[in-house]
Amino acid sequence: MRRFLSKWAVVGLTVAMLAACGDQKTNQGTETEGGEASSDGGTPKYAMVFKNTGNPYGEKMMDGFQEAIEEVGGEVILRAPDQPTAEGQIQIIEQLITQQVDAIAIAANDQDALEPVLKKAMDQGIKILSVDSAVNANSRLVHVNQADPERIGRSQIEAVSEMINGEGQIAVLSATSQATNQNLWIEWMKKELEEPGYENIELVKVAYGDDLRDKSVSETEALLKSYPDLKAIVAPTTVGIAAAGKVITDKGLNGKVIVTGLGLPSEMASYIESGVSPAMFLWNPIDVGYGAGIASYALVQEEITGKVGESFEAGRLGEKEVVEDGDGTQIMLGDPFRFDAENIDEWKDVY
Repeated sequence: MRRFLSKWAVVGLTVAMLAACGDQKTNQGTETEGGEASSDGGTPKYAMVFKNTGNPYGEKMMDGFQEAIEEVGGEVILRAPDQPTAEGQIQIIEQLITQQVDAIAIAANDQDALEPVLKKAMDQGIKILSVDSAVNANSRLVHVNQADPERIGRSQIEAVSEMINGEGQIAVLSATSQATNQNLWIEWMKKELEEPGYENIELVKVAYGDDLRDKSVSETEALLKSYPDLKAIVAPTTVGIAAAGKVITDKGLNGKVIVTGLGLPSEMASYIESGVSPAMFLWNPIDVGYGAGIASYALVQEEITGKVGESFEAGRLGEKEVVEDGDGTQIMLGDPFRFDAENIDEWKDVY
């Protein structure tokens, strides 16, 4: 069995903690100094489209994106549908095409459903990249990945195995069933479970909370009812892990069912301190958005085209390289970082 070796160096945290975002943040953050002219002769317009409004992880990603664009120079447009659907994102992308933006960074709600509208955008000269949750390779020039998907999936199984002493039933509480990043991580979780040393761990179900708090709570409650011997819930989504932590706490199941996965330190600190979640993982979502912003600029300025082997200076993140990603290409930002009782105080007021 592989052991968890992730030792992510702590990134610089002197970043602008900007206001919460959503559809309301549209057309904020214009910075012209240092920006090259767009194709229509005006200030370049850089758009980010997240999965849905009201998602703390997405809000921090958008903060990072805005920071990057204000740094390089350009107009920032931040959008997200009310619900995490492809249809909502398609409507927003159509509007951005009409606005003649120069680049769109999309955290996709569906890998394939966005292809027609994104191809339409690319046909009109708009630079398309996905971030966090990828669209298929035909729909983008490059994907900005927060961490190695294999390490994300495998490390969560390694950790939960340690927490339950290598024995018992576990379940996964994911986002939507179409979320490409979630599905890829779960594939690697399953592959890790096939490795020697996990014979006494049973994955009983993958449930979907659709990255909605109330549904994630309901799905957690259903898991506990259907599997009374459940030992752990792995939630690779910030909404799901916080919902699961609340349910376990409210039902007085601390010590009986543990929670781990991917979460925001600010939302998970109390559950880590109480022992409901002995440890959880994440990367800095501000950096993910920042990386997407700098990559958007590099594409618009034709510093990169999205081909394997290209490299560019990604601001405070240092030099980044375009590498292979299945049928397409990606820019890898870093490894997941473990948050536990020993370090959560350092992070809970950061994001």
